[in-house]
Amino acid sequence: MLRGMRKASSNWVGKTIMSVVMGVLIISFGVWGIADIFRGFGQSTLAKIGRTEISIEQFRQIYTDKLQQIGRQFGRPLTQDQARAFGLDRQVLQQVVAEAALDENARRLGLGQSDAETMRTILSDPNFKGANGAFDPARFQQTIRQFGYSEQRYIAEQHRVALRRQIAGTLTAGLEPPKTQLEVMSRFQNEQRSIDYVKLGPAQVGAIEPPSSEALAGYFDDHKAQFRAPEYRKIAFVAVTPEAIAKWSDVSDEDAKKAFEERRDKLATPERREISQIVFANGEEAQSARTRLDGGLSFDDLAKERSLKPSDVELGTITKAEMLDPAVADAAFSLAANGISQPVKGRFGVVVVKVGKIEPGSQPSYESVAAKLKREIAVERARAAVQDLHNKMEDARGGGAGVIESSQKLGLAPVTVEAVDRSGRGPDGQPVTGIPQGLDLASAAFASDVGVDNEALSLGGGFVWFDVLGITPSRERSLDEVKDQVEARWREAQVTSRLRTKAAEMVQKLGQDGKLADEANAAGVKVETATGLKREGTVPGIPASVIEAAFRTLKDGIGQTQGTGSAEWFVFRVTDVALPPVDMASEDVTKLKETLIRRIGDEQVGQYVSRLETEIGTSINETAVAQVTGAASN
Repeated sequence: MLRGMRKASSNWVGKTIMSVVMGVLIISFGVWGIADIFRGFGQSTLAKIGRTEISIEQFRQIYTDKLQQIGRQFGRPLTQDQARAFGLDRQVLQQVVAEAALDENARRLGLGQSDAETMRTILSDPNFKGANGAFDPARFQQTIRQFGYSEQRYIAEQHRVALRRQIAGTLTAGLEPPKTQLEVMSRFQNEQRSIDYVKLGPAQVGAIEPPSSEALAGYFDDHKAQFRAPEYRKIAFVAVTPEAIAKWSDVSDEDAKKAFEERRDKLATPERREISQIVFANGEEAQSARTRLDGGLSFDDLAKERSLKPSDVELGTITKAEMLDPAVADAAFSLAANGISQPVKGRFGVVVVKVGKIEPGSQPSYESVAAKLKREIAVERARAAVQDLHNKMEDARGGGAGVIESSQKLGLAPVTVEAVDRSGRGPDGQPVTGIPQGLDLASAAFASDVGVDNEALSLGGGFVWFDVLGITPSRERSLDEVKDQVEARWREAQVTSRLRTKAAEMVQKLGQDGKLADEANAAGVKVETATGLKREGTVPGIPASVIEAAFRTLKDGIGQTQGTGSAEWFVFRVTDVALPPVDMASEDVTKLKETLIRRIGDEQVGQYVSRLETEIGTSINETAVAQVTGAASN
């Protein structure tokens, strides 16, 4: 697994996916203490934690949501093979089981939280706040949909999360990192260094004569793997999507006007109202507060009496459809500007609503939306045609016809890609054109073979069928084929080698009481100074490699290192090392302390969950896990 993860994350694609995977997993426990037990499961059970069962479908939904969530953030689907290579399958399983263990423990402890408190937590979540700092219902709906939640499911999940936090909060309350640890880490982070340096480049190398035939051939022989031709695949494909086959010019004005009338409400800009609300525990308390409002108490003063912040009260300027509670929405949109409602029994308690300013809605004309309506109608009609074409394509392919023959029978235009490598590039090294955006055809083709009947790929509400027509194996190129590339690489290597040698010579002279300014003059460069360098900081013009090397070098010591590329080298002297005094009340130390507390807390909770899983009894149906994550098919 570790080798697979290292291999998968060795290129920029893997590193990007790995960073997304780490960002998506909300809860991660450091200790995995679940025994694999293969007995006592029902056909639909994936895991048991005490009396709590996790069904196969429940885990499938969570796992699929995670894969889709990562795919949306990465901009391309994440395959099950990739997910397993990155360890996502085990991490999601670990998360689900750990959460179930905490839920089981919460039930045993009799923990609870009111619906009103759950709602208050959601309304105060900074992730759902708009530009004005208030809760934004539209942003709330958009965010939870992005993560695969319905409103009801999200609220229920937040209720469970709140109970887990109660347990975790009890475990981590009062944790404090040792003062000595804070001081040592603060000094380490805030240590500053200054350097004098020179930057060597191609100008310091001098002229490089063209290589002899023998030198070029020798370099090529030593680096043949770098110039090897990759494996290529010849692919034929046809894409059928609603957008591609829709013909909006065929939609009549009569049909468009009919759609305009049917969608009049959706096309209109709805009325928006500035809304505030206060939630009460019961009707008596709400009615008492309403009476006081009638007596002259302001809505803002009432909120302050109840120790409510503006973010707890203000919903922002929103439409009726954006309100979470229909009963409260009806009351709010029946009031005049600056009006206050009578107590309303809502989903999360009894509410008193205040309306501020009102922004009237508007209705567009047919002419202003006609073109858009026709395109939408055409796409809607095309969806049925897509499914019909899908069935016909499958019938034709089922009869033994290939993608080209099948598509031509149906009047579709197949596309042939003569050669594409695993990265989607052609023999010229450029991305292959003609492949629809968002379609990873190369990966699918390299997972197939000539003569294989491939499943249709999904794309934009439609389908893509493809055949692998031929395979050009990877091979060693001759020197004549890549002579220009070889000479360019040879020249780069010469520059790097000479710069390294020149830098080493400068370091040797400086170590013999030489002066950096003298060496700089001799090399035709100038001495520059960089101050305030920190281990984890960045300074314009100073590569991270130079900063790292500076912190490996003693004061007054000399160092040298490569810069951002093979044609850049730095020689430097550390002129100052400063250890700022530790201010325990500073913002930096406060943030460091918070980070350490979180880490200690994570370890504490992880150990607790591990012990909990053992005590209440935890078992995993690994066969079911393999089925869901695709491991069973390998």
